[in-house]
Amino acid sequence: MPSPRPLIVWFRDDLRLSDHPALHAAARAGAPVICLHVLDDTVGRPPGGAARWWLAQSLRSLAAGLAAIGGVLTLRRGPAVKVIPEVARESEAAAVYWNEIAQAPHQALETKLKGSLAKLGVDPQSFPGDLLASPGAIRNKEGRGLRMFTPFWRRVLALGDPPKPLPAPKALRAGLALASDTLESYGLEPTRPDWTGGLRATWQPGETQARGRLRDFLKTTARGYASDRDRPDLPGTSRLSPHLRFGEISPRQLWHAARFAAAEDPALASGVEKFLSELGWREFCRHLLFDHPDLATENLQSSFDSFPWRRDETALAAWQRGRTGYPIVDAGLRELWHTGVMHNRVRMVVASFLVKHLLIDWRQGEAWFWDTLVDADAGSNPANWQWVAGCGADAAPYFRVFNPVLQGEIFDPDGTYVRRWVPELKHLPAKLIHQPWKATPIELASAGVELGRSYPCPFVDHARGRERALAAYAKIRKG
Repeated sequence: MPSPRPLIVWFRDDLRLSDHPALHAAARAGAPVICLHVLDDTVGRPPGGAARWWLAQSLRSLAAGLAAIGGVLTLRRGPAVKVIPEVARESEAAAVYWNEIAQAPHQALETKLKGSLAKLGVDPQSFPGDLLASPGAIRNKEGRGLRMFTPFWRRVLALGDPPKPLPAPKALRAGLALASDTLESYGLEPTRPDWTGGLRATWQPGETQARGRLRDFLKTTARGYASDRDRPDLPGTSRLSPHLRFGEISPRQLWHAARFAAAEDPALASGVEKFLSELGWREFCRHLLFDHPDLATENLQSSFDSFPWRRDETALAAWQRGRTGYPIVDAGLRELWHTGVMHNRVRMVVASFLVKHLLIDWRQGEAWFWDTLVDADAGSNPANWQWVAGCGADAAPYFRVFNPVLQGEIFDPDGTYVRRWVPELKHLPAKLIHQPWKATPIELASAGVELGRSYPCPFVDHARGRERALAAYAKIRKG
């Protein structure tokens, strides 16, 4: 009896074994399975430097996980619309399975791919992707996506629990051994210079680590999440975002694990509800991206198209390097450079400072985050920047200008966060650490601080920056 033709499972932003609908279906079919990843920089937005480093580690983890159940990860580089049919011909595959990505360029690719495979007599099968609800399920009366988060989230919740996560296959029948590129040939990891020391010290990418982080969060952090998540000086967040970004864990897994934990321990209820609403915000941003593929380049509110942004490379460079003279802003940007993430509360302060105090176009900040964040998400990153700038969906009003001193004093009251990331200020007392320019010469000297030398003076005065921002906003209001 002839051996069944193999099935190809195409991995993309779903680098896991559990709750992987395409892999689950292929394993259940009983045929040999070829696991394939294609590095394709021609579709969608190519990942930035930090995300490329994470991708390399995640692929290593996936390859090890597949090997443990008898599978092999094949790597190819090039346009997926060409590479996948080539692999199908080489292997004489019966079908190609993949999980959908609800983004315009990926949908266009999937449509082309289905046509190419059908011509070869290869069955293309796609499965629901990495969302809790499909964009088509959340529409207004005119058939458009929702622009306000609260009604959007109510609609998602009204759909009830998403399907339960699927188990990982216990074993795979390996397909024909195919030629594979080496991970090193992908060129994902920088070497000259290798600037990833801080990333390596901070993170362990991979599905096993993602699931462990989720367990730890629900055991130790979820109880105080509703309040502690705004405190950069406390370990109050889940730190799951990069794992979710690369699909090392799925939204359905997060949803069901959190719901189960709250059912077991009612004291977790408020923290879990807030955690799920943050998962909902990610969902909201992805739905926005579905309706607005140009989210990273075009204002959602066209009134901002005439906003008088300033081109100031000196100010932008000072912001990027964490040398603005505002300690909470500088701490956030230095944390980002070292670890590939920034605390979410601080992200808002940092972004507000760029677009309002410095009047620099939000797109320049978004591009910097895209390159330096390990969790840079094609929906959340631009949607969050537009939210802060006031030109996005459900946006903060432009006249809401974060006071970086007050934000530091409220959310980092003892200066713990600033002391960690801006060590030149670590000897200042808490009452001065968020505004060192108010220290007396004696206080500065005793703390070893030389304003303008060891630590910069404020790049712009807060009150003056706020007035300038509001004046700029008034111009487009009149227009």
